[in-house]
Amino acid sequence: MALFDLPIDELRTYRSASVEPSDFDAFWAKTLQETREHDLDARFEPVDTGLRTVQVHDVTFAGFGGHPVKGWLTVPSSVDGPLPTVVEYIGYGGGRALPHTHLLWASAGFAHFVMDTRGQGSAWGGGETPDPVGSAPAFPGFMTRGVDDPETYYYRRLFTDGVRAVEAARSHPLTDASRTSAIGTSQGGGITIAVGGLVPDLAAVAPDVPFLCDFPRATRLTDRNPYREIGNYLQTHRGRTERVMRTLSYFDGVHFAARGRAPALFSAALEDQTCPPSTVFAAFNAWAHDDKKIEVYDFNDHEGGGPYQEAVKLRWLPARL
Repeated sequence: MALFDLPIDELRTYRSASVEPSDFDAFWAKTLQETREHDLDARFEPVDTGLRTVQVHDVTFAGFGGHPVKGWLTVPSSVDGPLPTVVEYIGYGGGRALPHTHLLWASAGFAHFVMDTRGQGSAWGGGETPDPVGSAPAFPGFMTRGVDDPETYYYRRLFTDGVRAVEAARSHPLTDASRTSAIGTSQGGGITIAVGGLVPDLAAVAPDVPFLCDFPRATRLTDRNPYREIGNYLQTHRGRTERVMRTLSYFDGVHFAARGRAPALFSAALEDQTCPPSTVFAAFNAWAHDDKKIEVYDFNDHEGGGPYQEAVKLRWLPARL
């Protein structure tokens, strides 16, 4: 696929037309307050994985609605104090998978907390966290579950789980709460941006080719899933466009980015049809912290920088944690 979005000079100044709801902050304050009425109940059970260079814990904590959410905590096998911590969120359709697939950050000396994704984990990287909340009829996938109202939308639950994952990670004695970062790719990058806007004291965030940004443009620019799920839903449910776009505005990464208080490292791929580069730059350009950088991969699709971006993060994160 050749370049299909704005030229790079225009991307660097592009601003989203997404309209922020007047009660955006009140909505999220209420959501988190209601969730925190449930005890976090973070539990860490040691797991014998056969790995010798790391310790692994099977994690369960209470997410949105007090629902149990799974995860892994992996730390170097020889640790003598609290470690800088990386909390990672997973891409669309994936789950926490198996512990030996998450060795990079512990190998670099970090505590690494991977959050499972409620209701997902059957397209790749198996998951173990159900989503006990149902919804009205939706298009296959997760993008339109409960989309008629912000209160019932799927990503209200998932973003809240993301905040609670940070709280769970920070509750373990081998993690340093003051040196906690959030990372993720695609959907995981979108969750990272949301958590970066909702948790005021993260040390750093690193969203790669993030999803869930600039819905007004994304839903009309690309016909690739998952964004296309929204178009397919509206193709059937005629006349609901305004209502659906209002719901999505409460979950748009652009509005969370405007509240970002941590140094940030983004990445974008200029041939990315899944998360078009203009939607990524919309969030990056809105990011409120002055210490921000974006890596651009000229001829890549949604794979983005892949291992090259991991190498960039391995140099960038230690300087901030």
